[in-house]
Amino acid sequence: MNTTILRLHVNNHPGVMSQICGLFARRAFNLEGIFCNATGQGDTSCIWLKVDEAEKLDQVIKQLAKLEDVLAVEERNDARAKIREMEQMLERVA
Repeated sequence: MNTTILRLHVNNHPGVMSQICGLFARRAFNLEGIFCNATGQGDTSCIWLKVDEAEKLDQVIKQLAKLEDVLAVEERNDARAKIREMEQMLERVA
């Protein structure tokens, strides 16, 4: 399966993850993985999304960028190895 890694820089407060996941749900677009971590003083977060590559991906990226609490969106396919490493680590813990 071909996947794309998206990195979102977002405001960190209740409801942000719900907004992001809701956007994917409304578009019937599946998230294969989510990793989120607070950054700086905790007022912002970095969210990594693992998604299937599809023709709708460009539209979803544009819609993510329009969300008020999303500060930046970028494709980070160079992070695939790190994401896979995290997945393997979580498999060992589970």
